[in-house]
Amino acid sequence: MAMMGGTGVVALAIWYAVYSQLRPFSDWLTGDVFGIDMASHLGAAVSFFIYDTPKVLMLLVLIVFFVGILRSFFTPENTRKMLAGNRQAAGNGLAALLGVATPFCSCSAVPLFVGFVTAGVPLGVTFSFLIAAPMVNEVALVLLYGLFGWKVAALYMGTGLGVAMVAGWVIGKLNMEKYLQDWVRNQLFMGGSPAQRKPTWSERMDAGVEAVKEIVGKVWLYVVLGIAVGAIIHGYVPQDFMAQIMGREAWWSVPLAVVMGIPMYTNAAGVVPIIHALIGKGAALGTALAFMMSVIALSLPEMLILKKVLKPRLIATFVGVVGCGILLVGFLFNAVL
Repeated sequence: MAMMGGTGVVALAIWYAVYSQLRPFSDWLTGDVFGIDMASHLGAAVSFFIYDTPKVLMLLVLIVFFVGILRSFFTPENTRKMLAGNRQAAGNGLAALLGVATPFCSCSAVPLFVGFVTAGVPLGVTFSFLIAAPMVNEVALVLLYGLFGWKVAALYMGTGLGVAMVAGWVIGKLNMEKYLQDWVRNQLFMGGSPAQRKPTWSERMDAGVEAVKEIVGKVWLYVVLGIAVGAIIHGYVPQDFMAQIMGREAWWSVPLAVVMGIPMYTNAAGVVPIIHALIGKGAALGTALAFMMSVIALSLPEMLILKKVLKPRLIATFVGVVGCGILLVGFLFNAVL
């Protein structure tokens, strides 16, 4: 264990040394090696891409490794037990927090949603988990921290958890269990799987490595493509244009962003670099984050999967309640920042 700890310290030191040199390396490669004028549109785009790509990927590798270790404490079964043992009022907050710590995107969270409901977890509590799991995940937080700083990341986390908790609470108060598909209601209270042994610390470290392979392996291409689009926006899109379309002065920009985001599908890795570039060109932070939230939390593939377990009225209620929460977040960010 001591040997693993020493190796970890050395690895962190190397990581930090490389990370701290990314900006001068980007400027050197763009200006000196490629000979591109840094003040030109092309220079701004190339420098943006060279700097942000390794920066975001390095942050992802570091944070996902530690989150992978954390996730070894949260199996689907013990997560279910924790949620089932709470009333709705306390359960909504716990479910939202567990959604942040567990390894599920909007689509992969749906099978767990079914498992939780059939095991007796209150419907509203389960919805808090379903909302928080994709929207306030480590990928989104790492990217927001790397591109905007800890204040924006913390505000996003707080408001995202707030949306998840309040939306779940509202849905729970509406008593809409009858709008679950019949096959789901027929399986209520089936119970869980047998208890599993606790992993060793060596196995938890392996879980961190596997999380990096799985998550970063899946999203790195989205990161690169998102940063490439962001680089084009950063270098070539006029600032006044984005200020007119998504600026804080256009009151209709927040609801338009939410409506535009719902039918789209991408993940945080693909959309956050684009949001970064849009904000740099004059888009309001609240409008941009409202668009991001709607894309991540209300994606079309998620709705299609939910249709297998929820009746249309409950899906519409879910979209409406979460959409209203995202609208409030967008207007709030635009008003205070």
